[in-house]
Amino acid sequence: MDEKFLKPYDSKETENNIYKLWEKSGFFRPKDGQPLADSKIKKEEVFSIVLPPPNVTGNLHTGHAIMLAIEDIMVRYNRMLGKKTLWVPGTDHAAIATQSKVEKEIYKKEKKNRHDLGREEFLKRVNEYAKNSHDTIVNQTKKMGASLDWSREAFTLDEERGKAVNEAFLQMYNAELIYRKHRIVNWCPKCQSTLSDDEVEHEEQKAKFYTFKYSSDFPIYISTTRPETKLGDTAVAVNPNDKRYKKYIGQEFEIKKFAGGPDLKIKIIADENIDLEFGTGAVGITPAHSHIDYEIAQKNNLPIIKIIDEYAKITNEAGTEYSGLKIKEAREKVLEYLKANGLLEKEEEINNNLSICYRCNSPIEPLPSLQWFVDVNKKFKLKNSKLKGLKTGQDVSLKEIMKNAVESKQIEIIPDRFEKVYYHWIDNLRDWCISRQIWYGHQIPVWYKEEKISLEEKKGWEQDPDTLDTWFSSGLWTFSTLGWPNNTEDLKTFHPTSVLETGYDILFFWVARMILMSGFLLEDVPFKKVYLHGLVRDEKGRKMSKSLDNAIDPIGAIEKYGADALRMAMIIGVGPGNDTVITDEKIKAYKHFANKIWNASRFVFSNTEDFDYEEKTEILDTDKKYVDELNEILKDITKDMNGFKFYLAGEKLYHYFWHRFADVIIEETKLRLKSTDKKEKLSAQWTIIYILKTCLKTLHPFMPFITEEIWQNAPWNKNKEILMIEKWPKI
Repeated sequence: MDEKFLKPYDSKETENNIYKLWEKSGFFRPKDGQPLADSKIKKEEVFSIVLPPPNVTGNLHTGHAIMLAIEDIMVRYNRMLGKKTLWVPGTDHAAIATQSKVEKEIYKKEKKNRHDLGREEFLKRVNEYAKNSHDTIVNQTKKMGASLDWSREAFTLDEERGKAVNEAFLQMYNAELIYRKHRIVNWCPKCQSTLSDDEVEHEEQKAKFYTFKYSSDFPIYISTTRPETKLGDTAVAVNPNDKRYKKYIGQEFEIKKFAGGPDLKIKIIADENIDLEFGTGAVGITPAHSHIDYEIAQKNNLPIIKIIDEYAKITNEAGTEYSGLKIKEAREKVLEYLKANGLLEKEEEINNNLSICYRCNSPIEPLPSLQWFVDVNKKFKLKNSKLKGLKTGQDVSLKEIMKNAVESKQIEIIPDRFEKVYYHWIDNLRDWCISRQIWYGHQIPVWYKEEKISLEEKKGWEQDPDTLDTWFSSGLWTFSTLGWPNNTEDLKTFHPTSVLETGYDILFFWVARMILMSGFLLEDVPFKKVYLHGLVRDEKGRKMSKSLDNAIDPIGAIEKYGADALRMAMIIGVGPGNDTVITDEKIKAYKHFANKIWNASRFVFSNTEDFDYEEKTEILDTDKKYVDELNEILKDITKDMNGFKFYLAGEKLYHYFWHRFADVIIEETKLRLKSTDKKEKLSAQWTIIYILKTCLKTLHPFMPFITEEIWQNAPWNKNKEILMIEKWPKI
């Protein structure tokens, strides 16, 4: 027996060496040495997955750790099944998140902003930061044991992805799915950029709800939480079935110097979506500062008056009395006027959802802006459809492609309860604003000269200064990482990918957009299954965050307890789509399990030193029962693995190894291992070796480091074969 088994298991000493062994072996590549597009390889014999690229904004966090644990289990299991297995690594430039972080650091140290530095110098600083962050994340990813094919590593802002982004933009523009127009967007005054609908978060707050009318002779009271926006009203909408207001529909009223500001022309219009029970049942329509009001204005041909600018200040359109005021100041001034003139009927407190920026938590201002959009409703003709139920030559929209992919079961969402959430999001999907007023990212591949537009760079023409939404480039991830827009062997072999694993919180940010992009550009789905994991919470059920000081540092936990213990703590007891509670005690418990595996292995090795692995052994009935029992459990575990129920498979393996093998079978076998009856002893030896080998193989996807270390030093492994590519036990 190797001397190292005389000491307790030391994860610190083991894990780095084992990972180097795996990397050196080349087995992270799909069946190393085999042609990448082997015509004999069938699609069902291929398993491919892309890593959701971590943002280059810092360190690995608990969300990354659970993602890596789940995906590595999938990858190692399929590799052991003998499939041609590929796991593509990469990182995400994260656009506004990375830029904001660097801007804060520069201002803190130098009291300068990006405009002081200039675009070129600022981007140099961001790239340096991103490179350092990338190196940290890669190193930490390896510490988790992730068996990624590092030879294919990608970055959403590298040259290859840049080519893919430009090609995607060109194709979508030529199909008239990308257009530039003045529309209402979500604007962050602090970030000075647009945001997509999914990047807007909602924070519940107490708010004042005011009921008033525009003037003493105006016949209708309206209610709002934002009286300052009424300076830009052009209509009042009522339900066509509301008897109180029916006689006013179609009439137009002139309001002279509303609140001491602008003259208003208010038209009374009918809209079936107006709730008769909410407020007064009448809604002031501000087309320039509400997505819903903008749509109503389009249907009713109403004028659009922008009274709030990009710095959240009041414009000249609201009159000289208000021009330049901050929103809060304007609100107070309007309220003063309403009270002084007896126009305010009541003021009450309500619960209200405030729209805030997902990055800086500043209030969002909907306002009209000239931006680039993806049209999700425009029809285009399929040229070579691989989409189930949608034929070549058929006219479809991006919305229809996205919905059909799941409805047709060409993509399966695990757990399936998220299908309803997905459909609801698509049904309410507006055109996607893809331009951002930041410098870090893929610059929009459009050049201007006077009134002309070009999609290729020309001398003397100026490129659009804006960049593309980061989800535009990450939406291409499954196929841009495999060589698209070239028709590479990787693309033919590994796409669509087998599964996409990610957190349920980015189902719309990322998953849906990958289906959109793949549906148009490849006329195919990007993956066959979507496995959604939940959020990581503390023992009080709170989401882990730096602000609450409740976050567990994955790297700190690995240093303390080992990666295997952390992986098991993140998997056991947590089904797909469910949030998980991680505590220090839970991780510590699986460190004890790692010690149990080590000690049980030591016992087997020390009691089988005289076992001849070349000699055929007769298995006695007692041991046949142990083997049959194990095989039944194996059937169950394999079924769980195939059904993506890793939490069940891991728990069953844990209980079998500890409470059956270590606590019962080994104890019942101890006397037999010292027996003078050769048949009795050999049968007992063969059985505990067989069970240990089988357990090491089946535990390997969950706890790869300790199982590989034991396998490398096992007496049966004279040639130092690597456990990672051993075959999954047959049943």
